[in-house]
Amino acid sequence: MDIITDIGLMHRTAEAIRQDGRRIGFVPTMGYLHQGHLSLVRKARELSQVVVVSLFVNPTQFGPREDFDSYPRDLPRDIGLLEETGCDILFQPAAEQIYPPGHSTIVEVRGLTEVLCGASRPGHFRGVTSVVTMLFNIVRPHLAVFGQKDAQQAIVIRRMVSDLHEDIEIVVAPTVREPDGLAMSSRNEYLSSRERQEAPALHRALQWAQARVEAGERRADVLIEGIRQQIEKASSGRIDYIAVVDTVRLRSLEILSGEVLVALAVKFGRARLIDNIILNVESRGTPESAEPSGSAEAPSADGE
Repeated sequence: MDIITDIGLMHRTAEAIRQDGRRIGFVPTMGYLHQGHLSLVRKARELSQVVVVSLFVNPTQFGPREDFDSYPRDLPRDIGLLEETGCDILFQPAAEQIYPPGHSTIVEVRGLTEVLCGASRPGHFRGVTSVVTMLFNIVRPHLAVFGQKDAQQAIVIRRMVSDLHEDIEIVVAPTVREPDGLAMSSRNEYLSSRERQEAPALHRALQWAQARVEAGERRADVLIEGIRQQIEKASSGRIDYIAVVDTVRLRSLEILSGEVLVALAVKFGRARLIDNIILNVESRGTPESAEPSGSAEAPSADGE
């Protein structure tokens, strides 16, 4: 595995790969890798000839009272995991390269970024879309892989790519979970032993909602209240939001129909955990739960 820290060298390397006719698959991350990240690398390996993973803890997507300084980091461990998983190039730029003195350009996707996590973390998605645009311009991938756990992020990135007419396929891979159902996240590191025992209540609440929909429930308010009760009964977590929205515009739904995202965010001490499920709700017959197809039609990582 090659490690590139210079933007100019990454540009030249990407151009040479493209000139050679090989497809570049890209996985942007903030490091402190877990099996969720590595599943994205494996997906990129399946779909491309050259896999590039970026490792960059992006300061502009953290709020002033968030955990940028304490965000977990372990570069030697990350390098070992990437080498074992089949990464070809690790791109690890310094913040001074990504944001040189005088940097003043942002990329913002309006509408989709003011709801759900965007309502709780003002400016977060502006930081995400700006840095992902820069990384796309540097790495020049044919495809980029994101995870469904960060469903809103993937929807926002897909809209950005479409609006900017970028020739990049956005692939979305299923959420990877611990054996007890907790979605893998770098921020799980913050959980105390008690909080770690309680955190799987999020996934169980989503499973409860899925079962209700499969039994015929179509009222969003019933699902939201039921999820709330499930979480409050089984954990000490503080609910940030529970939402039932469409997967295109992230509009709140009253009655479920079509492809539906059921998403939530819950705070456990220092950790703010997110999770979701996507349901295909048929107007007639029994609805089927759906994992993302991996096409540009299905949403997702914060790269966390």
